[in-house]
Amino acid sequence: MKKMEEGKTAPTEAMAQNAALCFRVTKKRGAEVLLVTSRDTGRWVIPKGWPMKGKSGAECALQEAFEEAGVEGRRVAGIVGLFSYDKVMDDKSLQPCVVSVYPVEVARLKANFPERGQRERRWMSPKKAARKVAEPELRTILAGFDPAKLADADGGTA
Repeated sequence: MKKMEEGKTAPTEAMAQNAALCFRVTKKRGAEVLLVTSRDTGRWVIPKGWPMKGKSGAECALQEAFEEAGVEGRRVAGIVGLFSYDKVMDDKSLQPCVVSVYPVEVARLKANFPERGQRERRWMSPKKAARKVAEPELRTILAGFDPAKLADADGGTA
């Protein structure tokens, strides 16, 4: 976990977020994960966002996957990991965040979704995706991601 820099504008606690590790398995290329670009910096990230009233973390992750990438799919296991990062807020302050990552098996990608035109989305191998993201802990999650090892949310394997 990264160390937070002390300062008079530093927040006193980390905020929770939920993210979707969207994936598919093809006969030709095997496992692939979906990355999207962030709206502000254009960095490669996974869909993520703040908790939503009345929704579980997994439900929030599914909602973010749709809004940011047009993903229709299903959660197939519990969280596959946690990562931390510093979110740049509107006032330019840094808010430390701890993100719970839920695997989402993609059934299809919709052409129309709320953040269409604001983000790029791209399929890539988990290892290539790991090289594209900036957060070291997310890099580790992606590099070790294997959908064949996930326990299905309903009790079986994905």
